[in-house]
Amino acid sequence: MQKAASHTYNKTRTFELILSAMCIALVFVATMMLNIKLPIAANGGLVHLGTAMLFIVSILFGPKTGAIAGAFGMGIFDLVSGWTLWAPITFISRGLQGYIAGKIAWSNGRKGNHIAINILASIVSMPPMIAVYYIGEGILYGNWIQPMASIPGDLVQNILGLIISIPVCAFLKKIKAFQ
Repeated sequence: MQKAASHTYNKTRTFELILSAMCIALVFVATMMLNIKLPIAANGGLVHLGTAMLFIVSILFGPKTGAIAGAFGMGIFDLVSGWTLWAPITFISRGLQGYIAGKIAWSNGRKGNHIAINILASIVSMPPMIAVYYIGEGILYGNWIQPMASIPGDLVQNILGLIISIPVCAFLKKIKAFQ
């Protein structure tokens, strides 16, 4: 009997590992696919589709997968795209954002099935993400004024992610595999 339980546990762990790896890749590709450097100050940031994919993953698969995909997917992007200095900040910021969005979307057994809660989850995850980047940039540049120039870009990126992710999730939730 214990062998059967162990086999089920291993299948579940293998599925979680594969799912996490695929979600990391999706967030990474979405971030690489379309990214526009904003002309706001010296470091206005980027607008990219990675935030939409982070929200999609968090809503569809929950806080753990959302955190892993956000942290590693966007962190790897920073490492390979010339934003290396930002990778640790991104890892923390986007991991936290994915966790918060997923935790709220999956609260009370909802599993991302409630559109209004998914919108709320995405919105609530934005201030902590922006705060971590602000603090990180403040430490990097040694002042607390310059990081304010990045906030408009962070807001645009998050709002775009929200506008894209909610309809995509609503559509995908109608497919049996995502229910």
